[in-house]
Amino acid sequence: MQQRHKISPLFKICAAALIAAGPLVAGAANPDVVRTPHYVVQTDRLIVKYKDDLDTSKTGVPARALDRTRQALVDRAGQTYGATLRALRATANGAHVFQLNRTMTLDEARQLAAELKSRDTNVEYAEPDRIMVPLATPTDPSYTQQWDLYEATGGINAPAAWDKSTGAGINVAVIDTGYRPHADLSGQIVQGYDFISMTNVANDGNGRDADASDPGDWTPAGSCGTGIPAADESSSWHGTHVSGTIAAKTNNGLGIAGIAYNAKIVPARVLGRCGGYTSDIADAMIWASGGTVTGVPANANKARVLNLSLGGTGACDTTTQNAINSARSRGAVVVVAAGNSNTNASTSNPANCAGVIAVAATNRSGGKASYSNYGTNVTIAAPGGDSGAGILSTLNAGTTTPAGDNYAWYMGTSMATPHVAGVVALMLSANPNLTPDDVAAKLKSTARAFPAACSGCGAGIVNAAAAVNAALASGTTATPTPTPTPTPTPTPTPTPTETWTTCAKEDRVCSFSGTRDVRYGTATSFVTKTLTGPVKCSNSVFGDPARGYVKSCSYSSITK
Repeated sequence: MQQRHKISPLFKICAAALIAAGPLVAGAANPDVVRTPHYVVQTDRLIVKYKDDLDTSKTGVPARALDRTRQALVDRAGQTYGATLRALRATANGAHVFQLNRTMTLDEARQLAAELKSRDTNVEYAEPDRIMVPLATPTDPSYTQQWDLYEATGGINAPAAWDKSTGAGINVAVIDTGYRPHADLSGQIVQGYDFISMTNVANDGNGRDADASDPGDWTPAGSCGTGIPAADESSSWHGTHVSGTIAAKTNNGLGIAGIAYNAKIVPARVLGRCGGYTSDIADAMIWASGGTVTGVPANANKARVLNLSLGGTGACDTTTQNAINSARSRGAVVVVAAGNSNTNASTSNPANCAGVIAVAATNRSGGKASYSNYGTNVTIAAPGGDSGAGILSTLNAGTTTPAGDNYAWYMGTSMATPHVAGVVALMLSANPNLTPDDVAAKLKSTARAFPAACSGCGAGIVNAAAAVNAALASGTTATPTPTPTPTPTPTPTPTPTETWTTCAKEDRVCSFSGTRDVRYGTATSFVTKTLTGPVKCSNSVFGDPARGYVKSCSYSSITK
């Protein structure tokens, strides 16, 4: 059975855990409509990294418990904002996740994080634990409906690539909602892991475990916060759809064809009812690429490709950047969605992180999909579908809990991303010695020109056959170049992405070097001045852009 409720299940970051309900998920929309993502602007958790904490993904040594002195500083910072902080667990890179006793806005959480950093010089970085939520010639009988694979105008030229590579020997991690067993994915799924640490988000009655199957992420109205969602939303089976695009069985006389149909899928479940925490997603990236996560069995199926059909607004946070750096240091290629807001992807996380392949979406005519983000940080484009022509892939027929196998047309940069991940698997199968930077360079150099308008969509539409030919022609024999040790700020890119660092609350001193743009105010109402540090964070210097509200200062990463 095939469904046509084309949705846009790209996951958007919403820095917010609701204590009772958790994060948030977008459900199916009407046919030919890209669903508008929900935004949650609260959180109940912080991520804090101390300078002397070791990266456990490399050492395998569990993070140390907080000593009394450190806990006392945490307590005093919390008291400033009427909150208590309880150490919940450590992340794979050694940072600590703290549970707050109440929810607070992202702006307030950032101020609390800055307060803690100002009290304890041993804090390397502190930030809200934000939440991701949904944004979305073989013998196979439905292959003729997969325009995205073979059509000359809007497709990726997959058939010509299959003569030379089918993805054999490559594992692709789908960091998503998990998977459903499906006849067209039989034998394609290897052992994964469920990284969702909160039972109310997991929706399967427990926390982290070795069962990465998807129990459904259906969301009753109001279960993710007041009026969020406005109406009941069905289960998306998003990870199953993404997995089918990458590696559905081919030439089996059933359903659809996967792009890298001899590759294997490593499911890392991070998104459940209402979404998933950044800290869980970061651990999944590290584990999937072969790193160590305390309390989680070693991954026997190290992935060379990580597919993240998720994202959201705001600067690339340090937790995510460090996880990307860690994965790349082990040779993994990180492929992410550019976003579904029809806006500049420089404000979409993790598409604005360093070292990722950010993917925009095109329609059947080869032009920009109406919803797709764009911009200079977009690497390449791939078919994501649009009104009248979605992307057909594997799904489950259940509206809440699982039912039988079926197929559905979805659309979104979530659907464009696995096209590129699948092509990367073909390239690495043809030449396993390619580094992440090699892969990115060859994808861009072999992309074909857009046959229709697609401004800011990267180098062109991914060309599977040309990319595989370039991989085969490469004489690269070097092992992947290790990424430098993670630092509190994102690794610079050739075209720098401006980020902002909170430096002081109102009436305190904001310290920074050189001359930079400095913002003063709240997250939604602020003024910006170019100043030489240090500077006092006060109305007397900046004026009052948000009368009656607690304000803070942040400075730009770009010096003048």
